[in-house]
Amino acid sequence: MKNFLKLSILSLSFVGLASCDMDAPSISSLDESSVFSVYSLAEAEIMSIHVSFGETNSYRGRYLPYYGINTDVEWIITPTLEKRLEDKYALANYDTPPGNGQMNSDNNAYAKFYEGIERANLAIQGLRQYGNIESKPEMAQLLGEALTLRAVIYNDLVKAWGDVPARFEPNNPDNLYKPRCNRDIIYKQLLADLKEAEGYCYWPNENTITRSTERVSKAFVKGLRARLALYAGGYGLRGDGYRLSKDPELAPEKMYQIAKEECLDILNSGRNTLGSFKENFDNLCKDITTAGKESLWEIPFSEGRGRVLYTWGVRHQVADQYTYQPRGGVNGPLPTLFYDFDVDDARRNITCVPYRWGAKGDAIGNTSKEGKDVAIVPQVLSTPIAMYFGKLRYEWMNRYVTSTNDDGINWQYMRLADVYLMAAEAINQLDGPAAAWPYMKPVLDRALPAAKVSALQAKYTASKDAFFKGIVDQRAFEFAGEALRKADLVRWGIIDEKMAEAKAKLKRMSELSGEYGDLPEKVYIKTYEKGMTIPATASVFDTPVEGETLIIYGLNHGDTDDAGKDMKDDGFESKGWFLSDGASRITSDVIEGLYVVQPSTHCLWPIWQIFIDTSNNMLNNDGNYGQLSD
Repeated sequence: MKNFLKLSILSLSFVGLASCDMDAPSISSLDESSVFSVYSLAEAEIMSIHVSFGETNSYRGRYLPYYGINTDVEWIITPTLEKRLEDKYALANYDTPPGNGQMNSDNNAYAKFYEGIERANLAIQGLRQYGNIESKPEMAQLLGEALTLRAVIYNDLVKAWGDVPARFEPNNPDNLYKPRCNRDIIYKQLLADLKEAEGYCYWPNENTITRSTERVSKAFVKGLRARLALYAGGYGLRGDGYRLSKDPELAPEKMYQIAKEECLDILNSGRNTLGSFKENFDNLCKDITTAGKESLWEIPFSEGRGRVLYTWGVRHQVADQYTYQPRGGVNGPLPTLFYDFDVDDARRNITCVPYRWGAKGDAIGNTSKEGKDVAIVPQVLSTPIAMYFGKLRYEWMNRYVTSTNDDGINWQYMRLADVYLMAAEAINQLDGPAAAWPYMKPVLDRALPAAKVSALQAKYTASKDAFFKGIVDQRAFEFAGEALRKADLVRWGIIDEKMAEAKAKLKRMSELSGEYGDLPEKVYIKTYEKGMTIPATASVFDTPVEGETLIIYGLNHGDTDDAGKDMKDDGFESKGWFLSDGASRITSDVIEGLYVVQPSTHCLWPIWQIFIDTSNNMLNNDGNYGQLSD
């Protein structure tokens, strides 16, 4: 599909139609019956929906970098109170103005989402009328994909903007201007749409269409329906406050039941399997899109499109031996996340990375790659407030990037571990922790030693509340850096509590007090040499490479400066970590920059001013950004 998306894939000659909330394509110069009765032409229309994901200011460069950042485990590197009004920080610190310079344009994510919805609406209408889906299962698959992709976009619209205009029919002069719609109506429509789509879509590898994670399968449809049910049955910011829905059809127990049934269908089908934690992300970086593994669905980006590594990858300061692109490291983990992991958790050193790749002055040589001379640089120690997510790494790729800004790595929208943990959460609420434990256990089995998994079993199954707290913790450890956490905290109704807790933990870390009181002030580093024995107490963050890989002591609870000093005879060098010139790097300015107003009252973005001004008075940001009540 990466090559397919390089093409101009709209077979319809769309023309622009100005709208109060979007610039959308309208119906074509080709006859609709001709397009949607021929599989290859209809498939091209489904692919056109993907184009809207990759537009410059859509998912690619605005939504994926900024929605979901600044939680209790993630932040833009590095927020400060002083920078609170700068556009990119204001998108994440829960105090976003309608005129934000990163977003207030007519081609931003909000507009491009509606562009994608319009393309989906046209495809849904055309396939229903001309696709003969009752007798042509592959045309039915396309209808299922269109319904599902529309649900993906609406899911993200509602997460970011709350109550938004509901557009489930193609644009026409009579529906050009629309006000916001209660999100409950949208949720119920999407749940129904996805139930319908389940009947159309093939399981992974059941058909040639679903051999790739870039195409919608029945497993993803069911997983998305489970996720939407949890959102619909959870808390949200509304016009009369932060609360659950009052619609009895969206009562929490009903939504948990949907989530339970859908997740169990996926797991019982056996169509997808968990590998190792690292394998999933290694496959993602290597463009391995074979269905049936952990990945359920990915937003497909062509090689010259998509800023996934640019935003969420390990920082490379120069075009080096692994990439021509000096990018990565826009977002990263809070330093507290690294230290909250169990030292034996296999997820820790993959999720959190305390180094960046060096600058030209750090080079240890040069090499030629694909006709270009590049520097060979080592890993260089970073700081606690500039740690990086390591799930996505240029050094794991099989190719060099072809763009100065884009890397072409897909965005993994859902993976099987999420299905397991959604199942565990729903079953705990409905049937209790003993019934839920078997669905948490596979996720922990690949992360922790058996004895520690058993200890967590005893802890989590003590009560329904204890198991829920375990879900909260394990979803943090499992999905940090995947932009799921903010929506989880919102739907659970605990965003204020967990964000306040994050600031308090950062404060204690700045003082090396409380749970961080057993950490040394410094770390001790050495670059890996061939044949070197790595001390058991030291940490590495990938397979060691001579002259490149940092070996680090001092990152674990219980490590001491005295022991670090003793390692100097073995060539280890001491480096300031928590302190710089005697002062903590985790300043009050950094701590207070994480969020600047109460998160639950500002957990949505406003409708951008440009759309309000052209809405024919249909849209506004009154109250809590204009959310409706009932």
